Amino acid sequence: MSRVVEGLELEAISEEELSEVLDTKELVFARISPAQKLQIVKALQKKGEVVSVTGDGVNDAPALKNADMGVAMGIIGTDVAKEAANMILMDDNFSSIVAAVEEGRTIFENIKKFIAYVLTSNVPEITPFIAYVLLSIPLPLTVVLILAIDLGTDIVPSLGLGAEKAETDVMRKPPRKKTERLLTRNLLGMSYGIVGMTQAASGFTSYFIVLFKGGWTWGQDLPSD
Repeated sequence: MSRVVEGLELEAISEEELSEVLDTKELVFARISPAQKLQIVKALQKKGEVVSVTGDGVNDAPALKNADMGVAMGIIGTDVAKEAANMILMDDNFSSIVAAVEEGRTIFENIKKFIAYVLTSNVPEITPFIAYVLLSIPLPLTVVLILAIDLGTDIVPSLGLGAEKAETDVMRKPPRKKTERLLTRNLLGMSYGIVGMTQAASGFTSYFIVLFKGGWTWGQDLPSD
């Protein structure tokens, strides 16, 4: 269903009726005033929508300022519109908005990958010290060895994750919630509870296999030399 609403019709409808009109799938507002643009923005925000507005003139400034994302034209846009906007299209090309959204989503996902990768190494690095104290086993990792692991396995791979290209389906994913943060419960659970514990278990398995094959018995100290 499609509908075109002109400024005169918009003046005659109430807020409740406007809310119902905004549920139309294909909707065009024509010949509307700056105040009505702002009215539409606020009505959409009241329905819980994230609103983006594009504009180039002085009259667009109120809507640009109140929108969640105001986008002004960089070439033909007025200074007032640019000041009110959150983003300026330097080439006045609307396709640049799509490219900017894709880049933003890619950066966000790469930062989450970087955080998850760094957090997972904390579990296999701290559990050897806990096991050393509680189980009276030889210390699996020394402080110097942990520092070497961090320098060798954290820095370069983390930089690689930060520079990773966008996933093929990045633009097919639904928009994130406004309340979503980089550090979430799911990320912490995956990093510490699953991947981190898996790495720690694998490391302990390899460590004890080497010890037992070398003739070590439980409670025995390793030779200092």
